[in-house]
Amino acid sequence: MKRTNKLMTAVITSAVAMAALPVVALATDGSSDHRAHSKVIHVVEHALSDTVQQFHPPADSVGDVLGFHNPVFNAADTQQIASDNGYCVHTVVTGKTEWECNITTMLAAGNITVEGEFFDDGSDSTLSITGGTGKYAGADGSMLLHATGNPVGTEFDFIFTLTN
Repeated sequence: MKRTNKLMTAVITSAVAMAALPVVALATDGSSDHRAHSKVIHVVEHALSDTVQQFHPPADSVGDVLGFHNPVFNAADTQQIASDNGYCVHTVVTGKTEWECNITTMLAAGNITVEGEFFDDGSDSTLSITGGTGKYAGADGSMLLHATGNPVGTEFDFIFTLTN
């Protein structure tokens, strides 16, 4: 009897493993197909209005707030095509400092809203697209935030990868 139970267990385990194979293949096909349908939008923000309200001046502290409303240019940085609005809250003020941000970029065809961390040392950040309006209603995906400008941090590449 023990031998029959072991054999039955082996058969059932093999059947379950084989049944899972098509599901894995479908998931893999779906993710590559998902990337094939993504759309990239690249714009350049000019950080002109950034204003920080500190809780404990002159030192940085958790809870400091950064607010802004800035012009946004095309990828070649030659023509203003949009603007953005947003705010960030300081969450880490020692070592590699971080802000948690909400940003809405107002493009001609609609708005795209993102949320996530921003490093103020010039490191790239990736924020989540949380939604949109107009042509971008129901948007999801991510936005790469890359510091540029002279000095670095006076301009930012916003590279949206919309997957929906």
